[in-house]
Amino acid sequence: MGKGGISGDGENMAAWLLGVNNLKIQPYKLPPLGPNDVKINIKAVGICGSDVHYLKHGRCGDYMVTEPMVIGHECAGIVAEVGREVKSVVVGDRVALEPGIGCWHCSQCKGGSYNLCPDMKFFATPPIHGSLANQVVHPAELCFKLPENLSLEEGAMCEPLSVGIHACRRANVGAETTVLIVGAGPIGLVTLLAARAYGAPKVVIVDVDSHHANLQDIGNEVEQIQKAMGVGVDVTFDCVGFSKTMTTALNATASGGKVHNEMSVPLTPAAAREVDIVGIFRYKNTWPTCLELLSSGKIDVKPLITHRFGFSQSEVEEAFETSARGSDAIKVMFNL
Repeated sequence: MGKGGISGDGENMAAWLLGVNNLKIQPYKLPPLGPNDVKINIKAVGICGSDVHYLKHGRCGDYMVTEPMVIGHECAGIVAEVGREVKSVVVGDRVALEPGIGCWHCSQCKGGSYNLCPDMKFFATPPIHGSLANQVVHPAELCFKLPENLSLEEGAMCEPLSVGIHACRRANVGAETTVLIVGAGPIGLVTLLAARAYGAPKVVIVDVDSHHANLQDIGNEVEQIQKAMGVGVDVTFDCVGFSKTMTTALNATASGGKVHNEMSVPLTPAAAREVDIVGIFRYKNTWPTCLELLSSGKIDVKPLITHRFGFSQSEVEEAFETSARGSDAIKVMFNL
């Protein structure tokens, strides 16, 4: 099997999660191409923290892997075939793929919040197969043409960047918004980039020290954060989701400010000072914005890609171990 993951007889190959710490490259039979679908030769796939959770624990939050599943959802590639009704792209186009398919019939989809669709089919969210494969089939409307000056890797980075873009939109970040970001992993860093692109005049980012993660430190931490900011914190993004980080976020945010988070939170400090807590779940209508910000140079995600691997069995295993280890790894990318 070559670097691209194609077997000797031309069979489509994919990285299958077969169980905890059990990831194998095996054949993947694609569904038939619908009239509004495209077949994509996948060329770049990033590893997300959720991918690592599925590999290491067999679950991510409430989503559990109960049967073999193709992994991966941050991706870009080249159009190989188009359905008969497709007009938006042609064979040979380089595209970034938005991984979530809404039902388009429920009240959330009809209201524009398709990211909240209860029947969302999302790459590599059980039981839906992902995109770490030689080829995938996907709706054409969720495949966005890359500008000439962007690479396929940058196209794949639209997925994590979308999280930051959606969060900043929800928080109405602008030229008068001071921003605190708790967590300096990939999502914290793309949120930093998005906040600066939206004009935030001052952004402070802090990370978690696992050796000193006790609640007694919070008062001192808040004091240091406020000293670094110099002014009140209007919006805090908790990109970690621990109880302690959320408590720090709530205490550091100015009265009347906002904290954005996906996790359960200790409410008392927020309620006493009318700090609004805003949930974030995935994203909506972000790919065109991501592509514009990347193409214009307002955001540069290239430095976040710290490790690159091919698509052999040994490289897939090494790539996931590198991502799980953290340390100097920010974004681990596959080049197929």
